[in-house]
Amino acid sequence: MAGKNKNRQRVIWVIKISIYTFFLAIAFGFVTQYFLTEIQSLAAAFMILLTVVALGVIFDLIGTAAAAAKIGPLNAKAARKVVGAKKGVYLVKHAEQVANFCNDVAGDISGVVSGTLAAILVYRIMITIPMDQAEFYVGILLTALVAALTVGGKAWGKIVAINYSTDVMLMVGSILTRIEQPINWFRKVR
Repeated sequence: MAGKNKNRQRVIWVIKISIYTFFLAIAFGFVTQYFLTEIQSLAAAFMILLTVVALGVIFDLIGTAAAAAKIGPLNAKAARKVVGAKKGVYLVKHAEQVANFCNDVAGDISGVVSGTLAAILVYRIMITIPMDQAEFYVGILLTALVAALTVGGKAWGKIVAINYSTDVMLMVGSILTRIEQPINWFRKVR
């Protein structure tokens, strides 16, 4: 009976995460498209692209760390009331969902958005600096750069995540705890 309930919870999680992904992709795409249409500087547009790639790498690192972390050291820190340890324990206990959200949802959305941004950036470069056959080569170079930064960044992130998983989970737990504190205070006041 417990196995049946666990499978049901997993199916519900898959449905929820699919719906969240759909709306997050819309929101993320809208925000980045808005910034790109409003920002005319190629350098600023390139920085937005790099930021999206970096977010994908960071979320991948967090998801891998959640899956690799051992709960014992985080429990010990939580017992000593270390800020973020309790949230870190929660994240490790829910590593399946954390890894799914961070690696798949955030990582895949960032990959799709960075590809779209790269295409838009190539188009803007071609409008700014018209050259014969340059669109082909600029497109290939920018795509290769985005792919190299993404894959190289995620490879580096996995090394960090596996070797320092407890520290990563403690840091993420600390950040989430600090973000939640004002929200929880506001809820209590209402």
